[in-house]
Amino acid sequence: MSNGGLQRSVILSALILLRAVTGFSGDGRAIWSKNPNFTPVNESQLFLYDTFPKNFFWGVGTGALQVEGSWKKDGKGPSIWDHFVHTHLKNVSSTNGSSDSYIFLEKDLSALDFIGVSFYQFSISWPRLFPDGIVTVANAKGLQYYNTLLDSLVLRNIEPIVTLYHWDLPLALQEKYGGWKNDTIIDIFNDYATYCFQTFGDRVKYWITIHNPYLVAWHGYGTGMHAPGEKGNLAAVYTVGHNLIKAHSKVWHNYNTHFRPHQKGWLSITLGSHWIEPNRSENTMDILKCQQSMVSVLGWFANPIHGDGDYPEGMKKKLLSILPLFSEAEKNEVRGTADFFAFSFGPNNFKPLNTMAKMGQNVSLNLREALNWIKLEYNNPRILIAENGWFTDSHVKTEDTTAIYMMKNFLSQVLQAIRLDEIRVFGYTAWSLLDGFEWQDAYTIRRGLFYVDFNSKQKERKPKSSAHYYKQIIRENGFSLKEATPDVQGQFPCDFSWGVTESVLKPESVASSPQFSDPYLYLWNATGNRLLHRVEGVRLKTRPAQCTDFVNIKKQLEMLARMKVTHYRFALDWASVLPTGNLSAVNRQALRYYRCVVSEGLKLGISAMVTLYYPTHAHLGLPEPLLHDGGWLNPLTVEAFQAYAGLCFQELGDLVKLWITINEPNRLSDIYNRSGNDTYGAAHNLLVAHALAWRLYDRQFRPSQRGAVSLSLHADWAEPANPYADSHWRAAERFLQFEIAWFAEPLFKTGDYPAAMREYIASKHRRGLSSSALPRLTEAERRLLKGTVDFCALNHFTTRFVMHEQLAGSRYDSDRDIQFLQDITRLSSPTRLAVIPWGVRKLLRWVRRNYGDMDIYITASGIDDQALEDDRLRKYYLEKYLQEVLKGKGGAPSDTGQSEISDKNKE
Repeated sequence: MSNGGLQRSVILSALILLRAVTGFSGDGRAIWSKNPNFTPVNESQLFLYDTFPKNFFWGVGTGALQVEGSWKKDGKGPSIWDHFVHTHLKNVSSTNGSSDSYIFLEKDLSALDFIGVSFYQFSISWPRLFPDGIVTVANAKGLQYYNTLLDSLVLRNIEPIVTLYHWDLPLALQEKYGGWKNDTIIDIFNDYATYCFQTFGDRVKYWITIHNPYLVAWHGYGTGMHAPGEKGNLAAVYTVGHNLIKAHSKVWHNYNTHFRPHQKGWLSITLGSHWIEPNRSENTMDILKCQQSMVSVLGWFANPIHGDGDYPEGMKKKLLSILPLFSEAEKNEVRGTADFFAFSFGPNNFKPLNTMAKMGQNVSLNLREALNWIKLEYNNPRILIAENGWFTDSHVKTEDTTAIYMMKNFLSQVLQAIRLDEIRVFGYTAWSLLDGFEWQDAYTIRRGLFYVDFNSKQKERKPKSSAHYYKQIIRENGFSLKEATPDVQGQFPCDFSWGVTESVLKPESVASSPQFSDPYLYLWNATGNRLLHRVEGVRLKTRPAQCTDFVNIKKQLEMLARMKVTHYRFALDWASVLPTGNLSAVNRQALRYYRCVVSEGLKLGISAMVTLYYPTHAHLGLPEPLLHDGGWLNPLTVEAFQAYAGLCFQELGDLVKLWITINEPNRLSDIYNRSGNDTYGAAHNLLVAHALAWRLYDRQFRPSQRGAVSLSLHADWAEPANPYADSHWRAAERFLQFEIAWFAEPLFKTGDYPAAMREYIASKHRRGLSSSALPRLTEAERRLLKGTVDFCALNHFTTRFVMHEQLAGSRYDSDRDIQFLQDITRLSSPTRLAVIPWGVRKLLRWVRRNYGDMDIYITASGIDDQALEDDRLRKYYLEKYLQEVLKGKGGAPSDTGQSEISDKNKE
């Protein structure tokens, strides 16, 4: 996944939330049992701000063939992969260059120093030590290289974890014996391992025999995607797997008997897997298919080694004719031959799709559930995450933003597994240290924490953003709570305004309860037709119409009273009040209805905040004649709005003390989006319309009505998606300039558009990347706009993570050069609205810093929650966001210090 491939809103992967599980050893199926009381705000599902256990093992890994280069230098023999590259991979000359770790060892060591790891997992190239694979006299240059590497690690107090076989079998063994298909290789591999134990064991305490044997067998001898490139023979696939297990077992017993007593190390085999979720969590057959999928990959090797010494029963039944059998003696020999569970969870086990058996179910990147499955299947072993990470496209250099979020997601799942599920993970290997040769993908993807230009001579290791991020994680030993301060205890001021908001309140054309104003008497169902029949000759006493005749008003206000709010914000329907768009036809009944809403609310101690104009994405909200004449692209709409505002001030202003002229004019860019100039032209007219309405109120109505007028801006906060990239910090500020300052700067401060916004658009115009231009304001217009707000009104819902992405075009969105990224580790709503409470506090600080102290109303805030009654997500959202507002009211130097905020729940 690349930064360049991101669309406007980037979803990295679906975060499948973990259910509470119960089960017994050998019963991994229990992991898919769904908790009927599941809730996304359960503490076990939220991102965990905590540290890893003391002395947690932090490391990085590489594979020799991927990074060493020098494939035929200094006496090294060819491997099956060197041969495979030349015969099977088009446009790849060799692995000779790669990152050249064989030549630039010191640069690798400097990279390790930069990150601050506690271990380095690397593999020994079998053909670099023994060119033909047979243990005789070791190649001196190869031996010198690995001795130097190990001595350097010991000197740095970095623990080496050494893999004996990471897929680079000496070609001579493939050609002479047929490779791993021949069980002769088992003893040859044991001889090679013995030499390594004898030579390096005094400095190595952790050994891995074989890296991901599943891929060796499946892709090397089944699909042909890996060396040696054989395919189509399933019997060969399982024979290879059988020999790999026996080779590992033999080496483990060798180490256990001859080397462990004095070297006191540990030895395991790295097993890799995917994860999978059932289509229907309540369906037994789907769960069974998920279990079969995991067993066919991970269980194939884990069950003999970590389980009962034999293949899973399902595999034996399904592959009866081609799966080799273990004798009873071999079962005893294989069982328990791992001192810890080394687990690989990365892209090689997920792509391409023929890597795993999906069985019609859903592939998932939920490492936490995979660890829980291992816990249940294999009696809660000690686990080393021996490989984890994702990839970017080859053109991504040091700003690997997606890799940060993938790492954060994986690490948060590991931390949850340790702290909440009591899984015994003792170490984590980020893969990989360097960019290198990526097997069948060659050099088309990158997985390194350090960027390497493969075409350069010096192969400098440049730390990527992910390297900075991992360094921070290691330094802090987890995730520190830096973004938000602890909750505070306290009360809001006595005059704090509490309210709720809804959008346009449609007026009732006639009273819902006309019985007191209708003089006639009726009989119902007199003839059995279920209709009312007027009784002739009878006249009843009537009374003048009252506001309580509108039943909906009564019901609405009763709900508000139960909530004990002080304010009710609603919007008038311009098209209902003035159907023709001008004062030639005034709907007095609509005005009477709105007056009733306000007056009846005042009787209950609920003040109204009235919005004159509330457009939405689906409905522009203009009277039809104005809409047909071009809407906000026509200056006549500005005049019509001023007249409409004057009418509303006149008819309702004696009761209404808080007015919003226009709701979220900065979001009309989604409607007027044919070009940037359309967007900026419409915004200009909206600004002028607001200013004229404010001036009108200030001149004619304020002296007697003593109200306040503003407009509400959509005001989500923005954070750099990649905090290690300056371009992302600039993008975050640019988002705020284009989103908020676009309207706030002319009204609150200068009377003109933000200089940063104007210059950025002009710069793109000069470079031929945009034909947009902000309107030039006359001096008279600047005087008109400046200062036309009595308070700051903000609609805040979430925090957006933004990144710089240069876009060409002539629309508002492309003028900003901004794309959004979804942080999947954060709690979010069904519509992916992230719950990030501290964002509102940062927003308020930004407003104060840019526009000074003023009264601030949060005129809309909330989140979508599909629950009909027990809306725990919305409750959590309000509690946490109000906590941040309360901190802002505390008056600390870093706080907002605003005098009045009205928190509103989104309708």
